Amino acid sequence: MIGSRPIHTLAALALLATTASAVRADDNAGLRAKVAALEAKQAAMQEEMRQLREMLDTPPAPQPAVAEVERKQDVITEEVRKIKEALVLPETEDLKSQYGFGPAASKVYGIDKGFSIASYGEFNYKNAVSDRGTSARDEFDMLRLVLYTGYKFNDWILFNSELEFEHASTGKNGEVSVEFASIDMFFDEKINARAGLLLVPMGFLNEIHEPSFYHGNVRPQVEQQIIPSTWRAGGAGFFGELAPGLEYRTYVVTGLNARGFNASGIRGGRQSGSIEKAEDFAWVGRIDYSPLEMLTIGGSAYVGNSGQDQSFGNNTDGFTKPDVLTQIYEVHAQLRTHGFESRILSAWLDIDDATALSLDSAINPAVTDPTKKDQPVAGNQFGWYGEIAYDFLPLVLGDTEQYLAPWFRYSRIENQEDVPSGFTADENRDRDIYEVGLSYKPIPQVIFKLDYRNQQPEAGKLPDEVRLGAGFVY
Repeated sequence: MIGSRPIHTLAALALLATTASAVRADDNAGLRAKVAALEAKQAAMQEEMRQLREMLDTPPAPQPAVAEVERKQDVITEEVRKIKEALVLPETEDLKSQYGFGPAASKVYGIDKGFSIASYGEFNYKNAVSDRGTSARDEFDMLRLVLYTGYKFNDWILFNSELEFEHASTGKNGEVSVEFASIDMFFDEKINARAGLLLVPMGFLNEIHEPSFYHGNVRPQVEQQIIPSTWRAGGAGFFGELAPGLEYRTYVVTGLNARGFNASGIRGGRQSGSIEKAEDFAWVGRIDYSPLEMLTIGGSAYVGNSGQDQSFGNNTDGFTKPDVLTQIYEVHAQLRTHGFESRILSAWLDIDDATALSLDSAINPAVTDPTKKDQPVAGNQFGWYGEIAYDFLPLVLGDTEQYLAPWFRYSRIENQEDVPSGFTADENRDRDIYEVGLSYKPIPQVIFKLDYRNQQPEAGKLPDEVRLGAGFVY
């Protein structure tokens, strides 16, 4: 049964959409009228110039009069060119982060109308300096090259997208992916709509992952294993600013695919827009509050089934079609003031039906090969990290756009703390991570990074690594 309040809400949204369309139509009509008026004035001046040139053939006309008309003609011609260009490819305003995206991904929001393009990229060299084991290798990697393209159709409808090239070549370990592609519709400051392949709004980096936005050559492990960044899914929802400094995003998206879960977490369950299984859906919501420009606090939640109507289990214990309810909750805070920066984030992951998943040989090879160590899917997983940095260059050079900041990050990840009964936890996956580094920006769009990472698992060893890399954004 539909109540009167939802009917009123739908009517209000329809009225807002109609009003926005009418306002934009008026704006376009105004621009075209201005072009028509200027072209008429241009034609009149061309006629005036023709008459003046005719006068030159009989009684000589004063040359200054001809020169003045030609000058006015050039001015009007240039103004007409600029207006026509603005209707197709307008100049871009200063870049800034908007509606959950980083500055480059937000470029389309800063134009009046037409096409926008932006990009970022990053590369690094990794050297394993201790506890190398048999698998650690020194490597250079062109990690990412990204192209943002967007098109603003009018004041209330635009398209935005990210195309990512990873690891330089699809012929080896690389791939080309659509990271997001969505249509935004603007109704009001408080409520706007978004649909398509969406970035799941969780954590610091899943939406804003341009290299100048975070310290280190490698994204924080908590935001890769507990929050499986970069994470996108098909869906639709709303976003807006409810009050000054209070922003939200809420979507319904396709659920994860539990067939990809494993002992490391849920990262393999991302469907990434590629013929996604859509038997199960999930809700995700996020809210951020900035009471001061230098401070942001917020959190997000994801709740949905991941079973996707699939069977899990084995021939001995039987098969079932579990729902695999998956829940992720995270809270975060960020402070930036007078060169000092700090971040903290905590994330919790809860997976129902972990026993059924752990018994499935496609997820846990150890159930069919007793020589392998158990690799169960844990029902509860947790991670947090905190980092600090300080840009001291203004103390040395005074007023400068250059940036030089040493930083430190501590992370704790627990992937195997709560494994199903009868399974053995792989304690090598529960670890403390210590990272220290230096970030240098000669200009705000270019960053050079040097960092050292030490990992301390509860069992076994993991290599220490030094990385040197760089990134850019425009």
